[in-house]
Amino acid sequence: MKAERKGDGVVASAAAVSPGYYALVGSQFWRRRVNRVALATIALIVLVALLADFLASDKPILLYFRGEFFILPNLFRYPKLQIYDMRLLLDAMQPGDWAVNPIVPWGYNTHDLSQVLQGPSEWHWLGTDASGRDVLSRIIHGSRVSLAVGVMAVTLLVGIGVLLGSLAGYFGGFVDGLLMRIVEIVHSLPTILILVVMLAVIAPEGWGAVLAIMGVIGAVGWTSVARLIRGEILRVKTLDYVTASRAQGASNTRVILRHVVPNSISPVLVAATFAMATAIMWEGALSFLGFGIPADMASWGGLLQEVRGNPSAWWIAIFPGLALFVTVTVYNIAGEGLRDAIDPRLRT
Repeated sequence: MKAERKGDGVVASAAAVSPGYYALVGSQFWRRRVNRVALATIALIVLVALLADFLASDKPILLYFRGEFFILPNLFRYPKLQIYDMRLLLDAMQPGDWAVNPIVPWGYNTHDLSQVLQGPSEWHWLGTDASGRDVLSRIIHGSRVSLAVGVMAVTLLVGIGVLLGSLAGYFGGFVDGLLMRIVEIVHSLPTILILVVMLAVIAPEGWGAVLAIMGVIGAVGWTSVARLIRGEILRVKTLDYVTASRAQGASNTRVILRHVVPNSISPVLVAATFAMATAIMWEGALSFLGFGIPADMASWGGLLQEVRGNPSAWWIAIFPGLALFVTVTVYNIAGEGLRDAIDPRLRT
């Protein structure tokens, strides 16, 4: 602490403020290059998912066509443009017409019947599938499904796990015993089998299949989170500041929400990143087996499923498989980096 003498007293002129907990964790995480690369890759995948319609579409982003100006025909359906895909539209354009096109001029469900099961080419950079659909476009749009499954499933399982784990750890006794028996029962359920049976029986369509996968993963996968936060709360609830809060008359709800859970949540953040990777992998496995996302939706696992009937189409296996591998890997790397940054014993 810097100080200057003024008369007989000492007046503090400035104080060195130590960084907060999250700032310290962030600096420890950011210190390793592999963590920075993983975080940048995750940000890129999220950006691709958000901008999928602007990166790959069979309609332009902006279009002036035969005296009319169309704004975002890649997002909104204009009756006058329904009969055109990108190739037909380019052929029909007259002098004075212009368009701002996406990087990939194919929709994820646009069929090019003249290029069925063709390898990478000038028109289709990563080739086509068995229905003549552009593989690159389906990979770009498939990132939405994978991230949606991961984010929503993890949100659900973290919410359930934190709620039940907090109650078990804080109240103990009968509540703890009952909830831990529920944890053991749910943990013994085979998640992949439940997903296969549910999707086979209900046979949801479109985004209903995505919601079903999210729901089952979230409803079954929360047990690890519950155990983690329960163990932390068993430690935190005995600390002095929690005892002082109770002595001041704070209700159990206030103690749990204000003091106990915020100081026990760090291991849950690490578990969430690993759960994200697991959820994405489960979706890919289900789609590969033919029980996941419907064929008219873009899915990485759905693309891989087509390899079973077309083993010579190497591009359908390599490119979606690489997208799935990279996504799962970077989430695992981010989880390991966050774990190392949070645990003081692993800091360097």
